[in-house]
Amino acid sequence: MSEKKLFRFPTAFSILFIILIIAVALTWIIPAGSYSKLIYNAANNHFVVKTYQQPDKILPATKESLDSLNIKIDLNNFTEGTIRKPIAVPGSYQRVEQNPKNVQDIAISMVEGTIEAADVMVFIFVLGGMIGVINRTGSFNAGLTALAKRTKGNEFFIVFSVCVLMAIGGTTCGIEEEAVAFYPILVPVFLALGYDAIVCVGAIFLASSMGTAFSTVNPFSVVIASNAAGIQFTEGIMFRTIGLILGSACVICYMYWYCNKIKADASFSYTYEIREEFYNRYMKNYDPNTELEFNVRRKIILAIFCIAFPIMIWGVMAGGWWFPEMAASFLTLTILIMFISKLKEQEIIDAFTHGASELVGVSLIIGLARGVNLVLDEGMISDTILAYMSDIVAGMPITAFILAQLGIFIILGLFVPSSSGLAVLSMPIMAPLADAVGIPRHMVVSAYNWGQYAMLFLAPTGLVLVTLQMLHIPFDKWVKFVMPMIGALLLIGATLLIIQVQIYT
Repeated sequence: MSEKKLFRFPTAFSILFIILIIAVALTWIIPAGSYSKLIYNAANNHFVVKTYQQPDKILPATKESLDSLNIKIDLNNFTEGTIRKPIAVPGSYQRVEQNPKNVQDIAISMVEGTIEAADVMVFIFVLGGMIGVINRTGSFNAGLTALAKRTKGNEFFIVFSVCVLMAIGGTTCGIEEEAVAFYPILVPVFLALGYDAIVCVGAIFLASSMGTAFSTVNPFSVVIASNAAGIQFTEGIMFRTIGLILGSACVICYMYWYCNKIKADASFSYTYEIREEFYNRYMKNYDPNTELEFNVRRKIILAIFCIAFPIMIWGVMAGGWWFPEMAASFLTLTILIMFISKLKEQEIIDAFTHGASELVGVSLIIGLARGVNLVLDEGMISDTILAYMSDIVAGMPITAFILAQLGIFIILGLFVPSSSGLAVLSMPIMAPLADAVGIPRHMVVSAYNWGQYAMLFLAPTGLVLVTLQMLHIPFDKWVKFVMPMIGALLLIGATLLIIQVQIYT
């Protein structure tokens, strides 16, 4: 009698392919529609209003032009480059000719999405190559052995420190795609400390996402959303800070509970059945019984590697960097490491290409996710969903209104996974609805932030599948782990919104 085959949850590739088919089907079901979009042309210092299948309308870049469109956004936000993406014009939604996608569009969108994500993919390849070179020098192996000795008995302090730093990174600069760079260095650390794959994702992705959900000064979400809502980003910051403290505390306590559980009984791990595969993948160069000398050269190599991350964060926050610049900075440091390593040329090339090749799957996931977004955009159904949602909440009682906003942004987060993209699309439409019920607009900004990120913990079109593919963690295991934290996020968010309703009415 043959053994009964165990069910294996579909891989990230299969999940995204299924989502892509569903997206194509939705373009046949959901009516197509479009808002007019306002774009600032910096070269000619004027506004351009783009309306579907109509000639562009040119307006002077003045406050009067914004008022005529009922857009309550400071003109400086456009002229100074704070808002660069198209802004939805309130009251301009119109049904348009249906633009359904077909079977052939599935493959086309996969290719076009991959091309569109080329900058991110190059960054990931360079990162993988850098890791490959450092692994060949033995620096990681020697460093992990030294770290394991020094932290014996205080292993959770490393997890705690990473959680705090990632939450701070999330709330200040919205560290999301950039967090991918932290896995290759931190995953072996957590494994050497006796933890599992889920702890790696929890300390990096979960903590940074909770910080981003309760953004305080993040320019890519709460700042741009506040600007698009016509208010200062400092409005409501006290409540967002309270949420950040509570949310981060929940993550740390949850991680402490889980880490203690798997330390006491390794079989408690949600990824226990794949532990050997995971360990072999990330610790194949680490042998705790073979102690490599942690000499000056290896310390310098690891120091250069660690320096790459604060440089990257500085570049994003202060230097206007994006993925090409980040990739270039990592490549520069990789070349420096190559010279220090004293490896032979062929060894360096082999190590770099092997390291990059191990992240090909991760890069393709990013391209497939972009393909889903392309189908939704070209099918012109995202604006229809937003218009329908705004009609639902209009005229609701105050408490029901703000909680409904929270729920709406959970749904919109699935269709528009970009935080800045959703901000400029939705805020000009949703924020004025707060005026009608007599509450401050910053409450809608908070609902946007908390609702969207509750969805992005799970949304296949976001970064979660990229993370899980990188660590080869089944999606169902992640769902089991993260659901309590999604519940905590929504409970904290809903409570803070209700408290604000009581204060402001």
